[in-house]
Amino acid sequence: MKLDKYTVGRRYGKALFELAIDSNSAEEIYQELLSLRQIYGEVPGLGNVLSDVRLEPHEKRIIMDKLISGFDGIVKNFLEVVYSYNRMSDLLFMIDEYEHRYNEYKGLLLGSVKTAVPLSDEQLQKLEKNVAKTMDYQTVELKQIVDSSIIGGAIVEANHRVIDGSIRTQLEKMRSQLNR
Repeated sequence: MKLDKYTVGRRYGKALFELAIDSNSAEEIYQELLSLRQIYGEVPGLGNVLSDVRLEPHEKRIIMDKLISGFDGIVKNFLEVVYSYNRMSDLLFMIDEYEHRYNEYKGLLLGSVKTAVPLSDEQLQKLEKNVAKTMDYQTVELKQIVDSSIIGGAIVEANHRVIDGSIRTQLEKMRSQLNR
């Protein structure tokens, strides 16, 4: 049975995170994974090249050796395992899973806030504190999205939850109640 990229990413990312916690190196590994993500961003298709069965193994090995030369220890060994199982094209999913678990471990929630107009820094900080309290996290970082169609208020999306305090939604609810 062939596993999809998301399942592979979750399994490998989880395993790497557990190893990082056991070795007290979660932060260092996280930083190395961020630089690895940057390399993948700068060289689009790198994962596909390293997973391509049409390339000669020695050709892929040359590229892989160049890639892993900047890493040590756990991350280097992890990359070798991923390479040996021909999963380099799934590496970004693995990094995403690791990052998700790392943020959870640190009590950090990442999300977005949609507003009709940009929030001031003070308003954003206050909202982040309120969301952290509501969702029981130590810290929340919200990315701002401006969408004038919501008329006013805010829609916060984080951790697969939506807090919709937009005026548009409130108007739609009132309209629905009046039409009964």
